[in-house]
Amino acid sequence: MKGKKGTIIAAVLLILVCVGAGALYLRFRPSANVGSKNITVTVVHADSTEKEFRYQTDAEYLGKVLEDEQLVEGDQGQYGLFITVADGEQADDSKQQWWCLTKGGEMVNTSADQTPIADGDRYELTLKEGY
Repeated sequence: MKGKKGTIIAAVLLILVCVGAGALYLRFRPSANVGSKNITVTVVHADSTEKEFRYQTDAEYLGKVLEDEQLVEGDQGQYGLFITVADGEQADDSKQQWWCLTKGGEMVNTSADQTPIADGDRYELTLKEGY
């Protein structure tokens, strides 16, 4: 009986921790800005050439802009949009190439479709080699 009571208490505590973690995430997650925004996306190709794209949008997340403007193609995965093509250049799996998303030179920790945008934001998509 004593072991069963301990298991129930542990389960209740686990549920409370999960609910608390969920509430904290909802409270502190990156929020999207509503309204018109101007953003810049620079694509850095494998040969180090750069091409800059400027967009005016009402979208709240970067992935929507990139897909609507047909700048990128990709696959939806468990972590969101995995970009496979940017500005017409396909990442080559045999060379372990992948598109790295950065904002102002700092790596973004969310997929493009989960990255909120604000007016004046500058993003970079750089083709990297090696996992």
